[in-house]
Amino acid sequence: MKSGLSWSVRAAFAAALALTALPAAATVGGSFLVAARAAPAPSGAQSLCSTYSWACDGRAGAQRSREMDLVKRVNRSVNASTREISDRSQYAREEHWALPTRRGGDCEDFALIKKRELIRSGVAPARLLIATALDRQRRSHAVLIYRSTGGDVVLDNQTDRLRGWQQTGYVFLRMQDPADPRRWVSGFTSR
Repeated sequence: MKSGLSWSVRAAFAAALALTALPAAATVGGSFLVAARAAPAPSGAQSLCSTYSWACDGRAGAQRSREMDLVKRVNRSVNASTREISDRSQYAREEHWALPTRRGGDCEDFALIKKRELIRSGVAPARLLIATALDRQRRSHAVLIYRSTGGDVVLDNQTDRLRGWQQTGYVFLRMQDPADPRRWVSGFTSR
């Protein structure tokens, strides 16, 4: 190359410049999960749309001002007010996707209640997608993805801290299709 700057210095400069131009929400996300193919719904989510029509609502909308603050509050509030209990203990089966009961719920129940509360608070349903993953210990896990203008942000019952999907250390397996949340997608890269 003819430039006096090395490729790595130019890349670092470009990345720093790009970060300064992004809104504050982007520093949490930074990229979007992009699926390569369609996938079947997780076993517990087979009747999700018929049970909770709002969970599969695809109405779009722009991110409102202070929406990220609302997302943080709902994540913290649900994590603090919902007790963790397995489907095996509560329903005597491995997978049952439902809103938490008085006894509590497991990870997908946390994701569902967060999605419902955010929709009730005015967040566009298409910006809220349930995803399944393998967590850092490679156990099955479910989270809620919030599609901020700056990237996909993870709402997780394992932490009150919002993180971009790439910062979780999780292996994402499936997610509701952003184009139609009644369907599921997999094979993720970022953009």
